[in-house]
Amino acid sequence: MIGLGTYAFFWQHSALAPQPLSLADMLRRTRDLDVDLFQICDYAPILSYSAAELRDLRVLADDLGITLELGTRGVLPDHLASFLRMADTLGATTVRSMINTAEHQPSIAEAEALLRTALPAYEAAGVTVALETYEQVQSRDLVSLVEAVASPSLGICLDPANSVAALENPVDVIDRCAPYVANIHVKDFAFTRRGGWVGFTLEGVPLGTGLLDYDHMLATVKPAERGITQIIEHWLPLGETIEDTSALENTWNLSNLQYLRSK
Repeated sequence: MIGLGTYAFFWQHSALAPQPLSLADMLRRTRDLDVDLFQICDYAPILSYSAAELRDLRVLADDLGITLELGTRGVLPDHLASFLRMADTLGATTVRSMINTAEHQPSIAEAEALLRTALPAYEAAGVTVALETYEQVQSRDLVSLVEAVASPSLGICLDPANSVAALENPVDVIDRCAPYVANIHVKDFAFTRRGGWVGFTLEGVPLGTGLLDYDHMLATVKPAERGITQIIEHWLPLGETIEDTSALENTWNLSNLQYLRSK
């Protein structure tokens, strides 16, 4: 199942936008693009939503025919418990997370202990925590953590682009994580020379035009066969104006959907 998320509208819901999109706006945009899945990921305002506001959001998503997923950061049990309650209200069965936050960077052993505390409630609710691949944690360590915890409610959110910053080959990350993938963040990326040819910039590009071997990821992970959701994201740099950037963001959403649907 292919979806969009808050990172697909990153600039349009940012404080820089003249009229920032609300979650309701993003859901309606998602429906306009004939997409049935939306991941609310690292979206700070939802932490202040009342129970009534969460229920209203669920009603809107249901009316639009959109399934919701959630995304946060951290593995502290109380924090994960709060997102499980939110997932219950929103009907979400996937909560993407990351081991580290700005305030808390547990060791792998500490993360294992924290997850063993938090996950029984997720198992009982039928909700999966998907820990994302990223440069702060080597994919080998992430796989070892998932294997050690051995919970049916713990998997990996595969985003091989993130691990490039730790000098991990994206294909190696795909191959290593494939058996444990529960969610995919799909974005393409490329290196370009900086001005004066001094160093490189790593940034996003439209799907199919960069270094992501999507065909290999598709063949190795088999998301359609395994019921793994794929969420489109971007690494879109801010352009000369927020208006130009927002327009390009919408163009990338359309072109990336067309790319995934063609596969």
